[in-house]
Amino acid sequence: MLLYDTLRSGNAWKVRLMASLAGVPIERRTLSIDRGDLAKPSFLAVAPLRHVPVLQLPDGSHLAESLAILHYLAQGTRWWPDTLPGQSSVLTWLSFEQDRHMKPLAQLRLILALHPGGDPQDALCIAHARAARAALSVLDTQLARQGQDGWVATRDHPSIADVALYPYTCMAPMGGIALNDYPAVQAWLKRIESLPRYQALFPGQPERNLSTQEQP
Repeated sequence: MLLYDTLRSGNAWKVRLMASLAGVPIERRTLSIDRGDLAKPSFLAVAPLRHVPVLQLPDGSHLAESLAILHYLAQGTRWWPDTLPGQSSVLTWLSFEQDRHMKPLAQLRLILALHPGGDPQDALCIAHARAARAALSVLDTQLARQGQDGWVATRDHPSIADVALYPYTCMAPMGGIALNDYPAVQAWLKRIESLPRYQALFPGQPERNLSTQEQP
């Protein structure tokens, strides 16, 4: 399978992380926003939503959106629960990730780190920071409820909810959101990073998870 991504996309990182953890081999085609790759006809022909990630499936068709791709990759594995209550719990936290968690954290990273020069005291940044801290507080409470070895939606084994929530939580400090106030979140991040076949944003270079540089 072939994954279209960009170098520092958090959503594409979810897919590469899931594929690695599940032992699913994928080839990576990394595009450049600066070069205008995402506006080229060759990309738009396979990406009706006009952004990464997009996964080319074995039959030649294409699947867009990180959560849909995570669901696809997790089928037949323990990363997608085999019970209806377990699946429903995963969907709850995937909804939370999209609705309340990802946007403020991603926007702060974009404004303050990837496009430096943003003002953290700007009204929009303040609103994003407030929303980000509220989401992290909800996540921390849930992880504390699950116990020291538990996972976001399930107790015995991590799920695609953990994979979906990991990248932008990990990168929160890039947007000025310290994680010191969220001990359960910090412990959970370490558990994910200790999983076999964990893959960093820059493969083999976990120290660069918070990097702002474009070089691979």
